[in-house]
Amino acid sequence: MLRFSIEQVVWQEVPGEVSLAYTITGCSLGCQGCHSSESWDANKGTPLTDEHLEKRLNQYQGLISCVLFLGGEWHSAELKHKLQLIRRHGLHTCLYTGLEDIEHSLKAELTYLKTGRWLPERGGLDNPNTNQRLVDVRTGQPLNHRFIR
Repeated sequence: MLRFSIEQVVWQEVPGEVSLAYTITGCSLGCQGCHSSESWDANKGTPLTDEHLEKRLNQYQGLISCVLFLGGEWHSAELKHKLQLIRRHGLHTCLYTGLEDIEHSLKAELTYLKTGRWLPERGGLDNPNTNQRLVDVRTGQPLNHRFIR
């Protein structure tokens, strides 16, 4: 079951989008310096039911343009279902994962995908030396340059 530890509206994580973001619990990567280490425990958090998600999508209708999942690929069938529900609402979708790639069936439901483990010495998307990559899945275009000032 998808569970989340944080639910918030964010502006910086997906350039050009106002995103409803869910930090999904149960990440097993355990990256050193992770800013979401509270999300590692799969038994913590609030269940992300379809009813809860629909309520939020209706509540934020016209205010958000994207829904972002920070993790959750380890529940691929359930995440795919949520992504399809979101797309039926006409919204973009994004997944932040520490993996280098994800299964095709998930990628097919995404507008944006960020890949790559957090490596403190390489920094995040705002660092030109990062190992992480944010792409527009529709075009394959990298978007990292949108984070660098």
